[in-house]
Amino acid sequence: MTPERRDDLMAVYRDGLLHDVLPFWTKHGWDRKQGGMHTGLDRDGTLIDDDKSVWFQGRAAWTFATAYRLAEPREEWRAVALSCADFLRKHAYGPEGEMYFTLTREGRPLRMRRYVFSESFAAIGFAACSKITDDKSLATDAWRAWETYLHHSFTPGVMAAKTELETRPMKGLAPWMIAMATAQELRELLGDREVRGATCSQWIDRAIAEIERDFFKPELGALMEVVAPDGSLLDHFEGRQLNPGHAIEAAWFILHEAKQRGGDKRLVKFGCAILDGMWKRGWDPEHGGILYNVDVRDLPVQEYWHHMKFWWPHNEAIIATLLAWELTKDVKYLEWHTLVHDWAHEHFADPEHGEWFGYLDRTGQPTSSLKGGTFKGPFHLPRMQMYCWKLLEGMS
Repeated sequence: MTPERRDDLMAVYRDGLLHDVLPFWTKHGWDRKQGGMHTGLDRDGTLIDDDKSVWFQGRAAWTFATAYRLAEPREEWRAVALSCADFLRKHAYGPEGEMYFTLTREGRPLRMRRYVFSESFAAIGFAACSKITDDKSLATDAWRAWETYLHHSFTPGVMAAKTELETRPMKGLAPWMIAMATAQELRELLGDREVRGATCSQWIDRAIAEIERDFFKPELGALMEVVAPDGSLLDHFEGRQLNPGHAIEAAWFILHEAKQRGGDKRLVKFGCAILDGMWKRGWDPEHGGILYNVDVRDLPVQEYWHHMKFWWPHNEAIIATLLAWELTKDVKYLEWHTLVHDWAHEHFADPEHGEWFGYLDRTGQPTSSLKGGTFKGPFHLPRMQMYCWKLLEGMS
């Protein structure tokens, strides 16, 4: 990491954020008429579906508020963030207090899903907007959404089970991962408040302990997506399936916590152990890039998209490898960072219309011209750009 390389990387992340990605979404995604964020965008930003993902109202609120706070105080970005938060407050809540998953453009309900990730993203969106406005009511809404997320995720019997638990009981990694990341943001933005019997820091500790005890298998170099309640492996398609990008995202959440705690050596070691194992399993040695799904026993994977390359795992791996290098100075992480940074920018970035394609085949060719949809919008990519820009800036 020469000073020249650091400056070049920092410029890629900074300029990509300020002059490409956020302007793309401000111009094409922001609904100035009804409020909130559109994500159904074609390659050039043309709106091809105006239904709204509730996930992305919270995510976009967080992204634009954080950019306003940490990157540049552009009033337009502040307006986008508050528009998304306001749209959530007006339209996202169902009659039982849970948030919908999708809404019409005007905010009429379309779908309610069993999980509560809409609430987790609303929590960080409200919190980020509160931080840039000093609006205490937004902070109240953030804590309310966090409480709802915790209640539904970790109170037995509250959330409908995905499968017949009497037949095959299981638990998932995702609720604990999202709890950790949400608690980290809330703690930074609003303070280390206690909700449902634990502070944000204590919820982070619980999440890390759960992941370390039951989901990470050091002998296999694998972070499982689902396990039995006692942490044992489930020898079925779903139980064996790994998502390397998801696991690498968990790794950098843990490494971020290590950094927040002054370079906590145990957490650095744990985060790097996940990164090491899942990089080995996920990086495609033939075509480059990160495979979407693999089997822990190297058996065939059931999902037909398993060999595809999605944008967001590469965003997470770019963060994870750079953060691992900063914390350890192990040259392999810098080499991995170069690999994933270069591959992703070469294959996902659209030099003609800006932003990134979301979905590539195994060789790296786009399978769709979409720039947005229910699951892709202004979050993973701009989060990566902001995080890496500021990480490199702090190395100077």
